[in-house]
Parts: sequence; C-alpha cells; structure tokens
Amino acid sequence: MLRAWLRPDAVVAWATIGLCTLLVLFPTEALQSSTRGLAVWWEVLFPALFPFFVLSELLLGFGIVHFLGKLLDPLMRPLFRLPGTGGFVVAMGYVSGYPVGARLTAQLREQQLVTRTEGERLVAFTTTSDPIFLIGAVSIGFFHNAALAPLLAASHYGSGLLLGILMRFHGRGDAVTTEPIRPYTARNRLQEAFHAMHKARLLDGRPFGRLLHDAVQSALRLMIVVGGLVVFFSTIMEMLRQSGGLTSLASLLQGMFSLIGLPKPLTDSVVFGLFEVTLGSRAAGSAGAALLHQAAIAAWVLSWAGLSVHAQIASILSRTDLRYWPFIAARFVHGIMAMLLVYLLWGMLGPH
Repeated sequence: MLRAWLRPDAVVAWATIGLCTLLVLFPTEALQSSTRGLAVWWEVLFPALFPFFVLSELLLGFGIVHFLGKLLDPLMRPLFRLPGTGGFVVAMGYVSGYPVGARLTAQLREQQLVTRTEGERLVAFTTTSDPIFLIGAVSIGFFHNAALAPLLAASHYGSGLLLGILMRFHGRGDAVTTEPIRPYTARNRLQEAFHAMHKARLLDGRPFGRLLHDAVQSALRLMIVVGGLVVFFSTIMEMLRQSGGLTSLASLLQGMFSLIGLPKPLTDSVVFGLFEVTLGSRAAGSAGAALLHQAAIAAWVLSWAGLSVHAQIASILSRTDLRYWPFIAARFVHGIMAMLLVYLLWGMLGPH
C-alpha cells in the first residue's frame, strides 16, 4: 500500500489535493499572487517573447533556417555534433532567452531537420536568459551595479557553451543527420545555402499572408501556455509561503550552506530561484552577503532557470518525442558550472 502511495502519479495527486486545500484556506492571497503573475506575463514576457515567436515562424517558412544551417554546419559539427541548423537555434536562444531555444528546436524536430538526440542536445544548452534581462533586470535593476553584467554574462553564457560541448557525448551511438561530403569552399557553401533556402520555401508553399496568419496564431497559443504556467507557479509559491513550506526549505538549505561555506542570507534566493528565476534573482540582489557570493547565486538562478521555465520547456517538448530528463540534468550542470565560473572570473571581470 505504501509503495502505491509513493508512485509518481500518486504523489502528484496528493500534491494537487494539498494545493487545492491551500487555495480554499487562503483565497485572498491566491488571488493576489495570481494577479502578480498575470502582470509579469502581460507587462514583461508577452512583449519580450511574442515578436520572437512570430519571427521564428516566418524565418522557418522563408527557409532562412536552412540557409544559416548550410553556412554554420562546418562549425556546429565538430564542436557540438549538431547540424548547421542548430546554429540558428543557438543564436536565437541566446539573444531571445528561454523558452525560445526549446520552441525552435521543437520546430526543427517536427520538420525532421534534427534527430531526437540532436534535439535534446540543442535544448540543453540553448535554454538561457536573454541579455536584456541579465543586464537590465538583474545587474542594474536588482543589484544596482552595471559593472556586474560582464561577469554574469561570461559565467552564464560561457558555461552554456561549455555545456554544449559536454552534451556532444549524450547519445554517442545514436543516429545523426548527415549530408554528402563535398570539398569546402566559401563560394560552394554560399551557393548551397541559397539553394537550401529556395528549396525550403518551395516546399512550404504558403503565401506571405497565410504564413503571417499561421505564425501569429502559433505564437499566441504558445504565449497563452507560458502565461498560464507563470500564473500557476506564482500561486504555488504564495501557497507554500502561507503554509510554511518555503520556511522549512530555507531552514534545510541554511544547514547545507553552513557546510560548504556560503552565507545563510542567500538561502531565500535559492528557494525562490528554485521555482522562479525573476524572484530568485531579485532575492540574490538584496541578500545581505558579500557581492561575490551574491553574484554566484544569481548565476546559478539564471542557469537553473526555475521550475516555471522548466514547465514551459516540458510543455513544448511534450508535442515532440524529445525527452525531458536530459534537459533537467543539463540545467543542474549548467547552474553548477556558472557558479564556479563566477568565482574563477571574479579577479578579471568582477566589479572593483
């Protein structure tokens, strides 16, 4: 009987019942937290992500992804064991932030431009914060220290690229996308890139009006899912706060921090960052600790990305055959490497 109660589906069921009970006990707090989450989605996430989602659909329809894929293939293969189309996802993912990398990878998988293993590698290291959030919100808004931006950027994006190199060993024996081997010259590569773009556009065949309509419709559906998850996790965190669950988790982390030498005031940022990246980054910036340790925890929060982003990624991947477990393992490794890079690079890039 105990084993049946501890099954994953049973645990989820009990957690859902517990959450419903807390919603009944704290209706006012639940409403306020939902409103805050909705405000974050409407005022920050929607204007930041929606244009990129629409543009990514248009770029796929016009064959730009195939064009860039041919040009970047010589670089992506040796470094990441990925086809050149992955270079487009890397660029868009790092510029646009989560969950754009996962969205583009899912599209490439649906079009059979990457294998399942290649898609899992790609999602693992293209799920990053966008530079606007890292510089404007975290460095300037939360830490009030613009000089911290180069350190956070180097640790966050640098560890992401290192993770991509490590992920090349994921699924080493699995099939990969291949193309005929030809002598490489810049002229030949450019001609092949234009040919691939033209061929992809002909295969798509939709007129611009239809393509734009489909792009907006698809982006809106995804944004609704993103918004719902943000509101949901905002409510969960408030219910855990009201029930004392966050306090208990913070107490447990304080004991762990004392063992590894990290200041105890940083536990709140880890607790908040475990669930939501914005709240975790804000808590790291206001924690009463040395700036070095605050920056290290902020780098961990940005790289772990919070369970809210994890839920968004899982929702996107559920429409494909890409698995979630390589992604969560990669997020754990990314967070640890980002923290270590902050300590290693502090002497060179840290504010003085």
